[in-house]
Amino acid sequence: MADFGKYVSKASEKLNPVRRITTSAKGHSRVSMNKLMVMVTIVNRRKADFYMDYIQSFGVNMQILCFGKGTAPQEIVMALGLIDSDRAIIFSVIGEDNAKLALEGLEEKFLTIPGGRGVAYTVPMASVIGKSIFNFLSDNRNQVRRNEK
Repeated sequence: MADFGKYVSKASEKLNPVRRITTSAKGHSRVSMNKLMVMVTIVNRRKADFYMDYIQSFGVNMQILCFGKGTAPQEIVMALGLIDSDRAIIFSVIGEDNAKLALEGLEEKFLTIPGGRGVAYTVPMASVIGKSIFNFLSDNRNQVRRNEK
């Protein structure tokens, strides 16, 4: 008979990644930080609020929404059956450990929601100035507060 416990724990690790707590040479506990990425999501303007809420469920604390218009020639738009070319571009700062799950979830939503097609990709961030800003963007504020006490 299969050991289902190891599969359940691995699945829960994917949904709730654990931040590792290490101890420095001086005995202070430190939280190992995960790298940040900028996720760019391009969707139909009418679906922007839905996708922003969905992306936020992956531990995203900051998102920027910009509106755009598609630039495809009218002949291509008509041939593909696209009704409108109004788009929303969502820039989200997300932890590297949640990025893959978010992209997989977005792909599923793009395929299953009527009129919900889109494009999503990530770009790694090189650096962030300030520990408190990094902690906010990486959704790590509570863990750091607990370790400082």
